[in-house]
Amino acid sequence: METKSDRDTDWHKDLVERLANDALVERRRSRRWGIFFKLLTFAYLGTLLYLVLPTDWSDKAMKEKEHTALVELEGVIAADEKASADNVVTGLRDAFEDEGTKAVILRINSPGGSPVQSSDIYKEIVRLREKYPDIPLYAVVSDMCASGGYYVASAADRIYVNESSVIGSIGVLMNGFGFVDSMQKLGIERRLLTAGAHKGILDPFSPLSDFDLGHVDGLLSDLHETFIDAVKAGRGDRLKGDEDTLFSGLFWSGDAGIALGLADALGNASYVAREVVGVEEIVDFTHKDDPIERLASRLGAAAGSAMARVTGLTGIQLR
Repeated sequence: METKSDRDTDWHKDLVERLANDALVERRRSRRWGIFFKLLTFAYLGTLLYLVLPTDWSDKAMKEKEHTALVELEGVIAADEKASADNVVTGLRDAFEDEGTKAVILRINSPGGSPVQSSDIYKEIVRLREKYPDIPLYAVVSDMCASGGYYVASAADRIYVNESSVIGSIGVLMNGFGFVDSMQKLGIERRLLTAGAHKGILDPFSPLSDFDLGHVDGLLSDLHETFIDAVKAGRGDRLKGDEDTLFSGLFWSGDAGIALGLADALGNASYVAREVVGVEEIVDFTHKDDPIERLASRLGAAAGSAMARVTGLTGIQLR
């Protein structure tokens, strides 16, 4: 028969066992969390090292062999974008200077952008082609090569397109908004103080004068002529058709672009490397920005872009 002393002993034993089990469970839980946080720390450090250290180790071995160099020009051509003149020119210089490079492919997918940035890339291509006459440069168009993108492409030895690529748009634009009538309806008075008779030109809250319109029209015409001269210098007698049509700002498919002399043939980067250059191995020389610096520059650029959108003046663009 169980006595009171036995029951007390069993109760104490159960309590000790429960406390021991709870301690064991807690220890296992702590160990799991410790492993989790260690893995998280390793993942963080690994990501940080990946961002900071160069990622072209595999390319270094390939560069020692004969290869076709590739440089990407993707997106809007602007100082604060991936397709800035600094980035593209850096990639082109590295590609031409490499001893294993037999030809350079500039793969373009761009709607255009800054006339200054486009001109800088164009001029550097001309310089590099003169400095390295034995290394041809081929422009390969993917989806789009319009306006400033075509400005750059016209400096290449040959231009290859897909039949469905969009190519051309040889023109210049400046866009914005006007709020004069809306302000009058709302009873808002514009107070613009300037030093200089035309300092407030193209102010979106002031009427557009004949002088403003004439002055900007002349500016755009000058830039357009510079664009046209660059295309003529690059493409020469390969251009066909009426100049008023070619340089009107219109754009065409890849097939139509070939017929007009804006491009030379159909082909992608792999085709050009294999069939035109004769060296199928492609090494990417596209310049990669430091991610931390790029984030900082993007934050500053975003503030400037927001201000430009508020004022309605987004600048002159080859688009």
